[in-house]
Amino acid sequence: MRDREIGRLVRTAGYADREALVVGLSRRGAGPVFVCRGPYTATSLVYAASLAKQVVAACALLLARRGVLAADEPLSPRLPELPGWAARVRLRHLVHHTGGLPDDELVDARLTGDRTAAAVLGALTALPFPARPPGTAYAYSNAGYVCLAEVVRRAAGRPLPGLAHELLFAPLGMRMSRFWDGPGPAPPGARPLAPLHPAPLSLGDGGLWTTAADLLRWADALNTGALGESGLLQTPGRLDDGTPLDYAWGMGVRRRHGYTHYRHGGGWPGVRTVLARVPDRGLGLVVVAPGDATERAAALTDLLLDRLLS
Repeated sequence: MRDREIGRLVRTAGYADREALVVGLSRRGAGPVFVCRGPYTATSLVYAASLAKQVVAACALLLARRGVLAADEPLSPRLPELPGWAARVRLRHLVHHTGGLPDDELVDARLTGDRTAAAVLGALTALPFPARPPGTAYAYSNAGYVCLAEVVRRAAGRPLPGLAHELLFAPLGMRMSRFWDGPGPAPPGARPLAPLHPAPLSLGDGGLWTTAADLLRWADALNTGALGESGLLQTPGRLDDGTPLDYAWGMGVRRRHGYTHYRHGGGWPGVRTVLARVPDRGLGLVVVAPGDATERAAALTDLLLDRLLS
């Protein structure tokens, strides 16, 4: 796909000609292609928000393979400070957003100042009733992934930033990627987020700072099996009654033009990200856009996938 054609699709999605944006494409047998506008480049360090979920899920899976934790173990022994509802929640419930945790709106309403893991866990300890029985329904939960990241940290006995670097970022050549929980709102050299908002310092639901180039390296590693766990990471979850979900380990599962593709978005005031993969075509796609236009980033991803898969 040529730069001019990508530019046409960018305009169709609603982006102005001079609006800052990065689009990255990788295809089997070819090097990555980037279209960059404004101050953003393929190596600009940006906040990936919820794209962190698949990275944390991968860390959990690798620890499970080593016998350090188990997907079906209960949450409460790992996080004993949580209320009684945690005894029925399994780690796999957190992975697939079926834990029935108190709704994110209730958690967020109790937060003041910067968003930190300690603040999220503190809010959960003050909410004695779950939203629903675990394993009975899908309900997207940022708090659930904060819990998962904290379980990973405690099980590994070391901070998540160093663990993710050792298990994932260094082996995959993702040299710019890192988890950040302070001090300060962002790591040195990062693109700034929108001012006047609390800093996103919780890990699991977010906390990942990376680049478009590194995100394509991540996509390629999963597409080619370089990580060694792609098959399970891409396996959709199920409710406890066996009902299949369209969510795997930190990534959505969809069908488009006869192909299965894996996709997730991320957002925080000042940035929107989307990462999509089609393993059968060796295709990786990333969109990084400043601002708060979730719909435009999703629409651009759809347009690019339609053009590449049709």
